[in-house]
Formats: sequence, structure tokens, C-alpha cells
Amino acid sequence: MSDDIPAPDQAPGAPHPRETVRLFGQDAAEAEFLTAFNSERLHHGWMFTGPQGVGKATLAWRIALFLLANPPADNDGLFGAPPAPTSLDISPDHPVFHRIQAGAEPGLASITRSLNDNGKLRKEIVVDDVRKLGRFFGLSSTDGGRRVVIVDSADEMNTSAANALLKMLEEPPARTTLLLISHQPSRLLPTIRSRCRTLRLGPLNASDMQAALEQANAQVPDNPDHLAALAAGSVGAALRLLNLGGLQIYSELIGILGTMPRLDRKRAMALADAAAQRNAADKFELLLSLIDIVLARLARTGATGQPPYPEAAHGEAEVLAKLAPEPRKGRMWAEIATTITARTRHGQAVNLDPASLVLDTVFKMQETAAG
Repeated sequence: MSDDIPAPDQAPGAPHPRETVRLFGQDAAEAEFLTAFNSERLHHGWMFTGPQGVGKATLAWRIALFLLANPPADNDGLFGAPPAPTSLDISPDHPVFHRIQAGAEPGLASITRSLNDNGKLRKEIVVDDVRKLGRFFGLSSTDGGRRVVIVDSADEMNTSAANALLKMLEEPPARTTLLLISHQPSRLLPTIRSRCRTLRLGPLNASDMQAALEQANAQVPDNPDHLAALAAGSVGAALRLLNLGGLQIYSELIGILGTMPRLDRKRAMALADAAAQRNAADKFELLLSLIDIVLARLARTGATGQPPYPEAAHGEAEVLAKLAPEPRKGRMWAEIATTITARTRHGQAVNLDPASLVLDTVFKMQETAAG
């Protein structure tokens, strides 16, 4: 894939999941898979679910490496069966490790969104992406070893691709394990879900998040609590916030809310203009998601009587408490959140001017603050 086209299975600013040496915060999921492996009841289909950015793809690549480095034994040999593995870790010196890093492992296939005829990244996984597995199974079947398929993400399959994959889950090729990454399992065919064993991964705690960010060589901010509050335990979300200046954007959003109900229009205009700059699509999308977050935190403040902890920006607690002092206001923020989310997503779909969309959103928030 061209260097200027983002990899569909790699978070911006993060190493590819196959290059991530350690997985933090998901010991329970790893242990569950190892138990199944050691009991010789390894299911042919596995689905990794949970919030985006918590390590689902990293776990899938770790399991793929583990399986390919531990081929099935036809017999116990002269010295009996080898000891049961207690970890998914595989030495970086192992030849399978080197082949996977080089993209040259014949027993592994990765299904992601591909390029269309115009060289653009498709918005979904199409049936041809899945059908190419037929050639993979044919080429890799001669050595008698394991074969592993990673689908990232399964949510992105269109109907034809999903039906093609379902046939493989119903009649899996010998010694094949299919690993499906899903951020929204409800979007998948129930028959696909029913034929996979599910491993759910949860949000990372503060210490695991810190370790994962250090592994990714990310520059952790002076106040990591702000990042933790906005990222909600997702390393992928944290990296996106750091790479796109999300902490500063959220801080400015809180600053504008702090001027309500009167509203500092100059600051609001500056926020809107920043969203409309050329090549600022990623920041615009991030701003919309941060608006969703602050509206949810306002609703929660009104419902519970206290702002969420920790703060996501300096002075946030004071602003939230002022704008959502009691349950009635909390309900108002919850209701406007639904309206704003629908309006912004519709505006994106019909290519409305980003600056106008942001200003309209801020004015809606101002009306709620004054209500």
C-alpha cells in the first residue's frame, strides 16, 4: 500500500499491531485463549470485541504468531509431549517472528479494506477481499501446518463479504483459525457471531495506559489525568488525541463553554475557522467527537450532582457544575446531545461547510445553557 495512504488496520501515530511487542491490560483474555489452546479444544473462529483502541488487533497478531510458532504435533515423539505454554510470548529470534515482521509468513493472511481501481482505500471490505483466501488456502496447504486469518475489522465487511466469510466459518479448512476483530459486534450477522468464540477486551487502567503509550514512543503530557479522562482507557484514542492536539482542542471547548450563556463569539468563530482549514478533516472529526464527550459529561454532571473525575481539562469541573447544576439541566444536555450528534453526522454526510456546522453546534449549546 502506498505510504501516503493510511493502513486500514493501523492507528495513526501507532506502530502496526504486528510490531507491538507487548500487550498491556488484557491478561484475562490472553489466559482464556491459552486455556483453550492447552485443553486441545481450540475453536476455529475467535472474535475479539471491546472498545476501539484497547488492543484487539495486537492480541490477534500475538495469537497468530503464537499459533504459527507452535505447529500441531502429530505425535509426542521420543520425549513425550512438550510442556504446555504459559504465555503467548514468542522469542524475537523465532523464524516465524521474522517472517511476520517482513510480511512473508505463508501461513498467515490478513483481510482489510483494499484499494479500489482508482487507488483509493475502500470504505468496506468487499467479497473479493475474502475470496482471495481461496488462493491462500491452496498455496499454504502443502506443509500441513497451521493457517491463520486475521480480519480487521469484521464490522467493515459488506453483505457479500460477510456471507463469503460465513461459509468459511461453517466449513473451516483443516488446521485453520480465523481471528475476527470487531468494534461493534451487533453489526455482524448473528450466524457469524454464533460460530465464533468471543474474547472481550476492556479499557486499560492508568498504569497500563502509561506503559502502552511509552511502548508506542508517545510523548505523555504533563497532566496524564486529562488524557486518561478523554481516552477512556483506549490507547488508540489517546494516540489520536496526542497526535492531533486533542487536549488543547478540548481545553478551548471548555473555555468557550465557560463563557456561556453569553458566549464569547470571537473564540467560537476561531474554533469554527480552525475546523474549516485545508487538510484539517481529522481535526474536524476529532472536534465533533470531543463535543460528544463534553455533552455526555454535562449530562452525567446534572444526573449525579457532581462532575466526572478526573477532569479532562483545567477548570472543567467548575464549568460543568455551572452549566448542569441539577437533574433537569442534565436531562436537557442529554436531549441536545442526541440532536447535535444527529445534525453533525447529517451535515458531514451532505458535505456542509465545517465552520458553519461547528458554529451551529455551539449556538445550540448556548441555547441549552441559557434554558
